[in-house]
Order: sequence, then C-alpha cells, then structure tokens
Amino acid sequence: MAEAAIPVAGHHPGPGHGDWPFLLCYALAWAGAVAGYGPLLTLLLPLRVAELAGPAAVPWLATLTFIGAVSASLTNIAWGWASDHTANRRGWVAAGLVLSCALLLAMPLATTLPALIMVVVAWQAALNMVLGPLAAWAGDCVPDRHKGVLGGLLAFAPAWSGTMGALVTLPGLHSGPGVGFATRVSVLAVIVALSILPLLLISPRLTPLPEPAPLPDPGAAPRALPVRRMWLARLLVQLAEATLFAFIAYWFLTIDPTMHAATMARIYGLLLALSVPLALVVGHWADRRARPWRPLAALAGLVAVGLVIMALAPGKAVALAGYALFALAMAVFLALHAGQTLRVLPRPDRRGRDLGLFNLTNTFPSLIVPWLAVGLVPTLGFGALFLVLAACAGLAALLLLSIRQA
Repeated sequence: MAEAAIPVAGHHPGPGHGDWPFLLCYALAWAGAVAGYGPLLTLLLPLRVAELAGPAAVPWLATLTFIGAVSASLTNIAWGWASDHTANRRGWVAAGLVLSCALLLAMPLATTLPALIMVVVAWQAALNMVLGPLAAWAGDCVPDRHKGVLGGLLAFAPAWSGTMGALVTLPGLHSGPGVGFATRVSVLAVIVALSILPLLLISPRLTPLPEPAPLPDPGAAPRALPVRRMWLARLLVQLAEATLFAFIAYWFLTIDPTMHAATMARIYGLLLALSVPLALVVGHWADRRARPWRPLAALAGLVAVGLVIMALAPGKAVALAGYALFALAMAVFLALHAGQTLRVLPRPDRRGRDLGLFNLTNTFPSLIVPWLAVGLVPTLGFGALFLVLAACAGLAALLLLSIRQA
C-alpha cells in the first residue's frame, strides 16, 4: 500500500497545531533509532570488546568500527533508494525495526570477536533500514518554514540516547559479564520499539509537491554549491563526533582512571539534555530570521574551541569544561544541520537516496578516525588528535559562512 506521507499535489496545510503531532512523533521515533545505536556503540560495545579482547581492545574496536561503517554507508543509500521507489517509508521503517531489534537481542550470543563483528554488521544493515527511510520521511512531511524547529526537535535524539546510556549502564543491570550485556541490549531493544511505534501508528499530514522552480538568478550561487558545502562541512565536523563517539570511554579513563561507565554516561546524558532547549531556541531563530547557515557556522566554531580546550587542558576540571562546550555545540550543530539539509536537496523524488549520500558524512569519518586514532594516540596522546579535529571543525565553520543566505 502506498505510503500516505509522500507529498500530494493540491493539499496545502497551513502551519499550526496540526503540525505538532507528526513533528513530536517523528522526533520520538528518531530519538528511539538513535538510542538504538548510541549507547551500544559508545559504551556497551567498547566495554564488551574489552572483555573479549583484553589489551588488544583498541585494534579490535577500530576493526569493528570500520566494517560497521561500511555496512551502514551502503545499506543507508540502498534502503533510502528503495523507499523512494516503493513510495512506502512506513513499511521499510517497520521491517527494519523488527530486524534490528531481533539482531540486538542476538548480540549477546556472539561470544567471540569474529562472531560479534558479524552480528554487528548485520545489525547495522537492519538499523539503516529504519534510518534511511525515516530521514526521508521528514522531508516528505515538513515544509521549509519548519526546518529549524525540526532540527531543534532532533536534538532530543542524542539527549534521549544519552539518557538511555545512563539507564543501561546502571550497576543494578550488571550481574556478570555475559548476563549484564544481554540485559542491557534487551532494555535497548524495548526502548527502540516503544519510541518508533507511535510514528508507525499515526497518519501524518501531507505537504504539497514543490512548486515549479523560479527562473535562475544570474547573480545567485548554483543550488549545488550549498549542497556541496553543507556536505563537506558536516563531514569535517563529523570527524570529531565520530572520534569521541568511538573513543570517549577511553578518553574519560585517561583523565580519571577510576571513572565508572555509569558516570561517563551521566555526564554525556546531562550535556545532551541541556542541548535540547538550546537547539529549539536556535532553530526557531533560524526559521524566524531565514538565516539557516549562520548558527551552523557559529556552532562549528564552538566545536573547534572545545576541542582545543580538551587538547591543552592542564587538568580534569578544564578538560571536562572543554568537553562540555564541545558536546553542547556538537549536539546542536548536528540536529540543526540535519533539518537544514532537507532545505537544500534538489529532488524530492530522490530524497531517500540523496539523504543516503549525505549520510556518508556520518559513516566516512568512522572509516577514517580509527586509523587516525591508532596512528596518533599511542605516540602523541589524545591531545594531538583533538588539535587535528579542531582544525577540521574550524574549516567547516568557514565553509558554512561562505554560503549565501537563502
């Protein structure tokens, strides 16, 4: 059955209270999908790999991250393309939800590192059956005038993920290495299902097909130019996000060897929770002023500043302050960038595929940073790595500043 979310010509809903049910259910669904991989990849899998690999944990985690990123990159494009051609976003999201939750529950059965890698790769493919069509679904239903608010709501996703990370790392959920991991991924599977089901059960409103494009303005920049700069800017910022995403647990232990995983998760969750109202305010400002790029450029600059502080910090307190700035700016940047990306994509009928190509900015860094970390951290420490990443974030800020206002 054709998905009702695909735009229908002649239907012109106005902004108002009728927009909010879809926006809120969508934000919850996206948050559930992110909670499905956030705590797992940042906390649970690194600790599980450490249990199985011992001193060789970093190389094994780098290998797992690399192979998983390849799987995510290819399958996100494939599932987005499939949802474009079948006009059924909802069906793909539902199928991906069932498969990803089943593989999540099967993960504790993998008791060797090669087996764990195989299950994680399959799970990445199933999870992207949710993420690819789900990302395009927002573009089908949310007009440009709400893209900033949509981005602000998407900031709820990493905050929810951080909260779930704190929940699943509570000491009470741990009753032995294997049993504790099984309990925690089971809790994650339930959370993911309960978060996505409301969106699958509602009937989202429709938006009109895009009106014919106006005649080109000879003085205006080509439409492809903002797309390319948005893509490259996100790639540069995501290098930092992917590094901290994969190795944050190890960095925390370098500044405080006694820090428990639950403490790490609480710090991460608190900062992400604080990012939600900030993202909503900034996103609303961008909508009202029709200036979507300036907040993104400022946030990329703050990411760079936070990384510099982390790299040069003389002690734990300053390091954590730098991390707080980094985490807040990063969470708001990624949320608002996701919303504004829908503004610049040129073809609604290829939205799923094009967002899959944009998703490469999320997965390419995961192919790069493991080897960057392995090359720099053992000899020069995390400080050198953070300075390299700060330079990348600074370049992203300059790219975004160079985009002409819409």
